[in-house]
Amino acid sequence: MMTRPYASSVTVQTLEVLTETNNKNTKKFISTCKESEEKQNDIRKKFEFDYSKYYFGSQLRWSNITFLIILHILAIHGLLNYEYLKSKHHVYLVLWSYWTGFMGGVGVTAGAHRLWCHRAYKAKLPLRIFLMGLYCMAGQNTLYEWVRDHRIHHKFSETNADPHNSKRGFFFSHIGWLMIKKHPEVIEKGRQLDLSDLEADPVVRFQQRYFTVLKLMLCFVLPILVPLYFWNVSWYWAVSSQAFVRYTISLHATFLVNSAAHMWGNRPYDKRIRPVENLTVAIWSAGEGWHNYHHTFPWDYRASEMGKYNPTTFVLDIFAKLGLAYDMKAPSQTLVKQIADKHGDGSWGDQEISEKDAAALLKQT
Repeated sequence: MMTRPYASSVTVQTLEVLTETNNKNTKKFISTCKESEEKQNDIRKKFEFDYSKYYFGSQLRWSNITFLIILHILAIHGLLNYEYLKSKHHVYLVLWSYWTGFMGGVGVTAGAHRLWCHRAYKAKLPLRIFLMGLYCMAGQNTLYEWVRDHRIHHKFSETNADPHNSKRGFFFSHIGWLMIKKHPEVIEKGRQLDLSDLEADPVVRFQQRYFTVLKLMLCFVLPILVPLYFWNVSWYWAVSSQAFVRYTISLHATFLVNSAAHMWGNRPYDKRIRPVENLTVAIWSAGEGWHNYHHTFPWDYRASEMGKYNPTTFVLDIFAKLGLAYDMKAPSQTLVKQIADKHGDGSWGDQEISEKDAAALLKQT
């Protein structure tokens, strides 16, 4: 059989050509990938630059920043210079400040939060009007705005659509979110919410219509006039205690729920989410610090389990006995245990309850 001596050399040459071509293609592919990666990095850098500029440059809400700075300066001045024990009238003023702060807080917790936002119970018209008045005493946004923002917070918690996303740090979630314009996703998602229940509520519509007058009268004017008339306190301290000190402290009580209650504490009910159980926040906010429970069971009117420090729940139970509040929603203890066992961090079983509470829990199972 005749052989072809040139066949091997042709094959070798072909292989060399193919190898060289393949190397060129490989280098070209690597170069393309590097260029693509560089372009992606450039785009990412550009986006990050635009993002920071959007939030920390031209989009700062200077009116809010100026207001908050002045408010805190005046509040600190009042706290440091007030003569707390000078006379019994000075003591009365301190107690009055605590009382107005607490009642305004109940307007937020029992009214805006548990009633209008989560519909955790139903309230008759006199109670709805009363809670609306207490809410105005707290001096926050309109009921409609408060409920809208809080529903977004629950539906899109810890995302860009969350108005006070705790992943952006303590300062932002506590008070910083009021100093810049809202993220576009907050606005977009807010427009998608169904708020027809609020629009159909005459109490909410009334508060929306007369918001400025109600806020000025119930948050500032009335609380200032009471100590002036009954205890002959000076205008200076009446205004300082109510318009600056009490108002600032009550705002921070609410702010702590958005910040500290999403950061420091245990997660006995659901370890997959950021909200935590925080006794300190519960004390400052009239029972709203049991936040891991609340985000797990947002429709529970108690916003915590039995036996926890929760003045708001105590107040609502009184209204229920008076027939003003009804259809009080709460999960069974069996459901709570199942959820805690399945998703909790293991700390749920460490809770200590009284024999009376234990007996009540057993009746629910």
